[in-house]
Amino acid sequence: MSAAVQAPLRWDLFCQVIDNYGDIGVCWRLAAELGARGHAVRLWIDDASALAWMAPQGAAGVQVLPWPAQAPPDGPGDVVVEAFGCEIAPDFIAAIARHTSADGKKPLWINLEYLSAEGYVERCHRLPSPLMSGPGAGLTRWFFYPGFTPRTGGLLRERDLATRQAAFDRQAWRTGRGIAPRDLAVSLFCYEPPALPLLLEQLHTRSDARLLVTPGRATAAVLHEISLKPLWNKRKQLLVSYLEPCPQPAFDEMLWACDLNLVRGEDSLVRALWAGQPFVWQIYPQHDAAHHAKLLAFLDWLQAPASLRRFHALWNGLETAPALPQLDAATLAEWHACVMAARTRLLAQADLLTLLLGFVTEKS
Repeated sequence: MSAAVQAPLRWDLFCQVIDNYGDIGVCWRLAAELGARGHAVRLWIDDASALAWMAPQGAAGVQVLPWPAQAPPDGPGDVVVEAFGCEIAPDFIAAIARHTSADGKKPLWINLEYLSAEGYVERCHRLPSPLMSGPGAGLTRWFFYPGFTPRTGGLLRERDLATRQAAFDRQAWRTGRGIAPRDLAVSLFCYEPPALPLLLEQLHTRSDARLLVTPGRATAAVLHEISLKPLWNKRKQLLVSYLEPCPQPAFDEMLWACDLNLVRGEDSLVRALWAGQPFVWQIYPQHDAAHHAKLLAFLDWLQAPASLRRFHALWNGLETAPALPQLDAATLAEWHACVMAARTRLLAQADLLTLLLGFVTEKS
């Protein structure tokens, strides 16, 4: 049975929110797309508060439930997905071990891993992890790795994404926000990038720059830097818009409309790739600097030109310099060609959910 004609399944998707919105952003997109393809999803989450603005209308087929201490009375679903290494309760694991469906099948247990372009992803994708002890003794948990190559689990991509993008009126979006056709519109979704002062300094030297700052840490970081530079306020060259939280489709549209997107984490990186506009990625910083190798592996896969690699290195603190590469028309055109080429490669590959459904069919 292929994924295209697969009978609807019941899914239990587990998500723990750490300290940002990437985990819940990825899990919600996955849950909503499963629902759109006719499956029933229970999204078990320890903090669903962000969904009030991220997905205020909910999604067909998706039920959001608080993190469980034990399995529900009707038992686990056909597929159990632990996202990003979150650990489900022992009682729920025990329920997986003892549950058998009417057709004699056991639930399929999958660990959906973090996204990376590093070489280990291809080696570890689809590997089994047998449990030798504990309430799940005898079960097998399978690793499923998202990725950028055909030998990985692919990237999340809604089936209607191309239709939505084709119908999007980019100029009307910009006009409605006072952005002129020749303005440089820059979206900022970041943590606290070391080179943020350099970006603001460069944009303040222009008369055509519009900075759209997402709420939370990005807004706090920009306000802090501006407070340290009173001359910036006197020049009033740079127009800054501090945005309100918005649903995921509206965030996507902002990326489609801007000339440069500064994104962070996993979910917005994927959305920036689908947007096809120049972007710079702030990778989630780790204390042991493991994120450096992860960033460089991504830039290698992206086939990033020297100026884009340099901007990433400064933006993420791998290097220091008195200024960032200039965001002139030639540079942005080069970055745009790079991103579009990468996007074309990705569109030629199957998306994550299609591959995941195929894997489920294979193992069931």
